[in-house]
Amino acid sequence: MSRSDVSRYEILLPYYGDVRLMQDAVRSVLAQSGDDWRLTVVDDGREPGVPEWFEALADPRVRYFRNVRNLGVTGNFNHCVSLAEYEYLVLMGCDDLMHPNYLDVVRAAAEREPEAAMIQPGVEVIGTDGLPFDTLVDRTKRKIYAPKGPGRDLLGGEDLAVSLLRGNWLYFPSICWRTEAVERFGFRADLGVIQDLALVVDLLVAGESLATSPEVCFSYRRHAESESSAKAFTGSRFEEAKRFFRETADRLDAHGWHRAAKVSRLHLSSRLHALTLLPGAARHAGRPGVSAMLKHAAR
Repeated sequence: MSRSDVSRYEILLPYYGDVRLMQDAVRSVLAQSGDDWRLTVVDDGREPGVPEWFEALADPRVRYFRNVRNLGVTGNFNHCVSLAEYEYLVLMGCDDLMHPNYLDVVRAAAEREPEAAMIQPGVEVIGTDGLPFDTLVDRTKRKIYAPKGPGRDLLGGEDLAVSLLRGNWLYFPSICWRTEAVERFGFRADLGVIQDLALVVDLLVAGESLATSPEVCFSYRRHAESESSAKAFTGSRFEEAKRFFRETADRLDAHGWHRAAKVSRLHLSSRLHALTLLPGAARHAGRPGVSAMLKHAAR
């Protein structure tokens, strides 16, 4: 199907894990208004009954694929992007929820800022039980790192790079991306946790921009035992982060963005985050986990 056709929004759901939460995510997409969107689910697991559930769903707005082999998080992200055929795409988390107004908010932002490669709408954070869940990470994002202002902005350039490298206040699964922009770069295969920030940096260096809207229209689910949390307890997440921030600092210096390079080289928020995970590292990984946290925090 051509991108010139009426459909504009490709909602991609890379799936692995809890069946019930995935089904809730799918139902939240099906509640969206309009006829300019499609849901594509790419199953990277082997949970029983999932193909049959989608077959029984029999909704022409939904495509379902099951990978022949497990591609992993980043591999499945890139595979999802390769299936996108519409002007915009969303890489939604398989346990997150769209509110019924999600696409209404995104449509308005795309109309207002058609040049933006990324649209970040308002987000609420929920826990495993679906209830509001306010963590230190999210309070810090909201109160310290996220820009202050009326909420409807077009951001870009070195100023936005500085802001996000100081502390990534975006909620990746809620972002609506211009498909062409994501296809140009894709997700780095050598990154398993911080690949979303790497893509944003690629886009900013290429001159792309981010539109923001304050209307809350998406529920981001935060799990204590998410892949990023589990990797953090062993220190592997922070080894990846350290490598990314150092490489990015060198790249931004070469690009002439010296303020952003300095912030990336310092990566203070990542180091402070490691300190907040010390109790969890002690419980889940013992002395090696604690040592990894302290090593990262001390650079």
